[in-house]
Parts: sequence; C-alpha cells; structure tokens
Amino acid sequence: MQVFDRYGRPIKNLRISVTSACNLNCIYCHKEGLHSFYHCLKEDTKKRLLSPDEIKKVVKITTKYGIREVKLTGGEPLLRRDISDIIRKISEIKEIKDISLVTNGHLLATYAYDLKQSGLNRINISLPSLNPNKYSFVTRYPGRDGVQKVLESIRKAAEVGFDPVKIKVDVLRGINSNEIGDFLSIARNIGAVIQFIELQDPNGFSSSFFRQYFYPLETLEKELEKEASKVIVREMHQRKRFIMADGVEVEVVRPMFNHDFCMHCTRIRVTDSGEFKPCLMRDDNHVDFSMYLNDASKIENAFIEAVLRRCPYFK
Repeated sequence: MQVFDRYGRPIKNLRISVTSACNLNCIYCHKEGLHSFYHCLKEDTKKRLLSPDEIKKVVKITTKYGIREVKLTGGEPLLRRDISDIIRKISEIKEIKDISLVTNGHLLATYAYDLKQSGLNRINISLPSLNPNKYSFVTRYPGRDGVQKVLESIRKAAEVGFDPVKIKVDVLRGINSNEIGDFLSIARNIGAVIQFIELQDPNGFSSSFFRQYFYPLETLEKELEKEASKVIVREMHQRKRFIMADGVEVEVVRPMFNHDFCMHCTRIRVTDSGEFKPCLMRDDNHVDFSMYLNDASKIENAFIEAVLRRCPYFK
C-alpha cells in the first residue's frame, strides 16, 4: 500500500543516518539536519544507536506503506564497524529495490568490495574541491592527501561495480564555484555521475554563513540544458539530470527557495537514535520511536504520524 502525506506526496524512500560521528568537520555540515546548521557537534558517545536488526525492523515495517529505496548516511556511515551487516540485513528485505550510501570517501577504498558484496547498489562520494588546500579548508582535514584519497576511493568504487558512482559537490561561492569545469572533466575520465548541490540553510539569507557562501545554480542549470543531448527529470524533487554529448551525466540539486523541490519530495528520514524526521530543514517535528523498538505496531504508528507531519518547507 502506497502512503501519501497531506499534500498528496507519496513516501517511497528512507534516508537513514546510522551515526552522527564523522572523521571530518566540513564547514557546511548540518548533521542531516539533526543539529543547528553549520555547527558540527562531537558525537555523543553515550548515545545508543540503532542496531542492524533494529534498522532492518524499521525498514521492513515501512515497506508495507510503499518504501522501496534506502539511503544510508551519517556523519560518516563507514565509521560504523557493522555497516556491512546493516546493508546485508536491509538487502534481505525483498521489497527493497535499491540501497545507496553517502560517504566522504576517506575509508571507502578499504571497504568498497565488502560493501558491494553485502548488497549496496549505489554510492555517493562527497568531494568539495579538487584543490588540496581548499579541500582542507572546507573539511578541516589536516593532511595534504585528502583529494588524492577521495579520488582513489571513487576509482575503487567504479572498479568493484557500483553503478552509478556519484560525485557529490556542494558548491560554495568563492571556494569551489570556479572548479565546475574541472569536476566535469574528472567525472568524464572516471565515468561517474557528477552532482552539483546548492548550499542549504533553513535561515536563508538571515544567516551570515549562507550569504557569504551561497552560489545559485540556476544559471548553470540553464547552460547545461542548452548543451545536453538529453534531459531526464527525476520524480524525486523534480531534479534534472543532463546527459551531455560527451557522455557525462550531470545532476543539479537546487533546494533553496524552490517550491517544486519540496512538492516532489518523497523521502522520510530516520535519525541514528531512533526518530522519524519528516523534513531535513526542521528539527521541531520529529517522531521518536526509540522506546518502541520491541513493538512493531507502535513503530508503524510513529511512521504514519511522521508522514502526517510532513509539510513543504518552501511553498
């Protein structure tokens, strides 16, 4: 049975944060909207995280209502030593047709093969700059080899058979907004999809950080549309994917002040401690199910309540 929210939007996928711990400290990180934007807090080591079996239970319950895709995020999900077990258990659910994961790439080269064997279908790898100095500024990574490590992981992901491998670029004015052409070249050479994302902040221009770094992607989107040999409009967010004449696939994500983006959102989020999160941009409408992990009916009720709380952030 497909479930719809009050605005007629079907809920088809779960985005599950398996940990808020991270080995980087990116200046734009919002911890999947769990904390105030751009304040990357240290992991609470006393917090109890959902176990692989509990994650499987939650996913299985939601498939009754039309969930068919799962995306695993963090923090950095590869910091979970049981991440392959989590993927394996989700892949055992016959209703789930696609499992993907978002990573910063620092550990991926080591674990890529095992993740693929566990049932992971697709992978998104964050790379905010191809310049080592800029990369360290954005991520606070202290070494000079950050870009090299991530590029090695991207190539390894392609080698073990992830399809597609997606390079995720959060575009920041004055930092990496002049690297778009370089990223297109990298994607062409590796055979990866490149995804350019606008900076997100629920406070918009009320935030000094947002005013400093926000780089609108509308112009880029129009240029790509003119040059593309094919344009695919995805159901999720009405995001456009541009197939260029040289074969490069480019996706542009423009969430800010974009009512079309919100009105075509088909996602519910799950926090690492056991809450359904109806919207990335809000932290005041979560539905906590952590005390009901042994009661499937109450988890189910919490999911339905979260669906009913969904409201487009930009209308």
